[in-house]
Amino acid sequence: MAKHKTGDWKAEAKKLRQKVSKLRKKLDAEPVAAGADTAPAKPAKAPNPVSPLAPKGGFPALPVIAGVEFAAVEAGVRYKNRTDVMLVRLAPGTAVAGVFTRSSTRAACVLDCQAKLATRKPATDEGAAIIVNSGNANAFTGAAGQDAVDAVTGAVAEKLGIPRARVFSSSTGVIGEPLPFDRITAKIGDLQGALDPAGIEMAARAIMTTDTFPKGAMAEVAGEGGPIRIAGIAKGSGMIAPDMATMLVYIFTDAKIEPAALQKMLSRNVDETFNAITVDSDTSTSDALILAATGQSPAAEIKLRTPVAKAFEAALRGVMMDLAHQVIRDGEGATKFVEIRVTGAADAADAHRVAMAIANSPLVKTAIAGEDPNWGRIVAAVGKSGALADRDRLTIRFGDVLVAEKGWRAPDYREEDGAAHMKGQELLIQVDLGLGKGAKTVWTCDLTHRYIDINADYRS
Repeated sequence: MAKHKTGDWKAEAKKLRQKVSKLRKKLDAEPVAAGADTAPAKPAKAPNPVSPLAPKGGFPALPVIAGVEFAAVEAGVRYKNRTDVMLVRLAPGTAVAGVFTRSSTRAACVLDCQAKLATRKPATDEGAAIIVNSGNANAFTGAAGQDAVDAVTGAVAEKLGIPRARVFSSSTGVIGEPLPFDRITAKIGDLQGALDPAGIEMAARAIMTTDTFPKGAMAEVAGEGGPIRIAGIAKGSGMIAPDMATMLVYIFTDAKIEPAALQKMLSRNVDETFNAITVDSDTSTSDALILAATGQSPAAEIKLRTPVAKAFEAALRGVMMDLAHQVIRDGEGATKFVEIRVTGAADAADAHRVAMAIANSPLVKTAIAGEDPNWGRIVAAVGKSGALADRDRLTIRFGDVLVAEKGWRAPDYREEDGAAHMKGQELLIQVDLGLGKGAKTVWTCDLTHRYIDINADYRS
């Protein structure tokens, strides 16, 4: 996967800003039109059984982040009888950073967020907001997609008294259907009235689609003058092979930090966390990760290349990794959490190719689901990856069990030992190519019939 870069879309972002400006002027002059989709919402589906890999104890106790408030409502975007829109209000002075999908068919809300963050403005005294809906991705919806984004972000800006350029939106759900944005704009007042600093769990639940549990993680760092807190939420279960970040992720901290420094920390920790997971090799049109720092901590401002900055970045990376792993633990139909550790590659890029070839192989993933230690499928995945490999230098282990080496099955390997490892819920597959120092670790899950059931019925 390529690293997140802004250069790929700066020209596109400039054009988008011009278009957004024209649409905003139109929106200011005219009342918001009704959404294109006026069909009644469908009854809510019965929730999927909670993943057997879900963290024990349910949603974690996350700290209140000073300067952040949450609300969630039922708007009937697609289904009745479930919360499906969440709003976050951020205090004046909040720094915002983000990384997004590199899909060429990314949604209007992603393009809008990229355009707003592309300006790389310094710290501001203005407030900010994030609004997210589930049930409809507002992707591949033509010009109507940007109209819907403008209507929703414009309504939030007007209600909360903040600039439109500081309102960020996300949508997740079915692709190719117009977003019934009037159902969302009609609820902005209710969302404003429900804002609560302790409402992060209800926000996490409102953004779920096929998820079986809400995802949250936290960390705390000792700053100069007081603690610095971090809390994050995520949604994601299927269509998970991101090329920037993942699914939808929102992380909040009370740290005092410049936007450029915040963006730098976020971007350089994506590849080892959210870009190192895969459920099914499919990248979404709507992946977004937004990181907001309110500056409300009593601690002094974080400066790059200081001990506090290193501690803060390590804590941020820990929250990102925790959320990324929770997404894999909630993979559609998953029963196994699998770590794939590749070493000895000619370089890091080759290690990545091999790791993802193994993690995305349907043959490997179905063998894992069947608890079959079929190491031949690992060999095949290495061979097809395109990375430099030498049969006679390849070593494969299931956990600590040496399976194959020197171009053949290990002399002491017993099938029952490999099978015993495969019966666990937490699996480790180790591959050493014996060629160099390149290394990469990725995480995936098994592929069960339940994945087919979920996705065959997704739009009904």
